[in-house]
Amino acid sequence: MKWHNNWKTVGLISLGLGLAPFYPEPHLWGKIKWIIGGAEGMSTMDWLDVVQHGAPFLLLIRLMIISVRNKVRASKA
Repeated sequence: MKWHNNWKTVGLISLGLGLAPFYPEPHLWGKIKWIIGGAEGMSTMDWLDVVQHGAPFLLLIRLMIISVRNKVRASKA
């Protein structure tokens, strides 16, 4: 099994890299609030930070979609 299809690995990466640093608030959460607020003053590095910290969650969402799709296919068979 590949690492990007393993729930434990993707979950750990999401919690670790996706939310780090944790204090005073998760980094990704701060960037999302900044974007919602209009993203004024965001540099290229800030946008790359969003991609870096958001990628693990995209992998997690991908695994959820695959899991649901497989269950739907199994129920039709």
